[in-house]
Amino acid sequence: MSTQFCPEDIRERKRLWSSGQKEQDANGSDFSFGTRVMFTGPYGVSEDGAYSEYLAVRKENLSLIPANIDDVSAAGLPVAYLTAHMALSLAGFQAGKTVLAPAIGGSVGNAVTQLAKALGARHAISTTTSHAKAEHAKTLGFDEVIDLSTEKLGEGVRRITGGYGSDIVIDAIGGDILSDALGTLAMGGSLTTLGYAAGRKSTIDVTDIIWKRASIKSFSLFAQPPEMWKTAWTAIYSLLETGAIKPIVARIFALEDAAEALRYQIESRPFGRVVLKI
Repeated sequence: MSTQFCPEDIRERKRLWSSGQKEQDANGSDFSFGTRVMFTGPYGVSEDGAYSEYLAVRKENLSLIPANIDDVSAAGLPVAYLTAHMALSLAGFQAGKTVLAPAIGGSVGNAVTQLAKALGARHAISTTTSHAKAEHAKTLGFDEVIDLSTEKLGEGVRRITGGYGSDIVIDAIGGDILSDALGTLAMGGSLTTLGYAAGRKSTIDVTDIIWKRASIKSFSLFAQPPEMWKTAWTAIYSLLETGAIKPIVARIFALEDAAEALRYQIESRPFGRVVLKI
């Protein structure tokens, strides 16, 4: 399990940091003190989470933060963008493909939409059930967002794609959205399911799979091999550095207000990430 540094460890790290030395530890860390890093991994899933001031993180779970990304934005981006990049890769994404990722205000839906657009998708489509969010998405440059308060998902995809449909669906929502999204697939398309914010059960029309020679697959971030993580980190870093993708933060809470932050996340369903700050 991950453990917090003891006071003696912290003092020694501060001393090395101020002297400009590199940490010399058993893990052979090659990050100089003062280097800004972001991390992801099993912390908060199968190991201690990050609701703490200090956390021991394995080197392979670290990535440099580009100079143009502030600490708060960096804190909210790793899991979503890594999930998005790997899911797209495993779905066979290539430039020119049409991608649907429901929930533009959600972390994964937003990350998939941004990545697909930055990597040359013919269409990078998302959705929202809120007219206000649809309008907000437009101001942020997301011009292919279906407002489900005024239009059905299938109708929106057909409108945007001229009747073609979606080559790839990355669904982090589940519930009825999954079944509706499945119906938008083009011939030979695929749907990847990786979340269930809207429910763990869904009813599908099997002809959406059979007659379109389509497929459904699952995705779990922590089941992916280290080399895929490395490839994804490299690609994401480059896109962040050039500004091709930009993490969106909805609100910042102090660490001691974590309960309020969770309540806000659940009840307000914000557009963007909710970040705890020490």
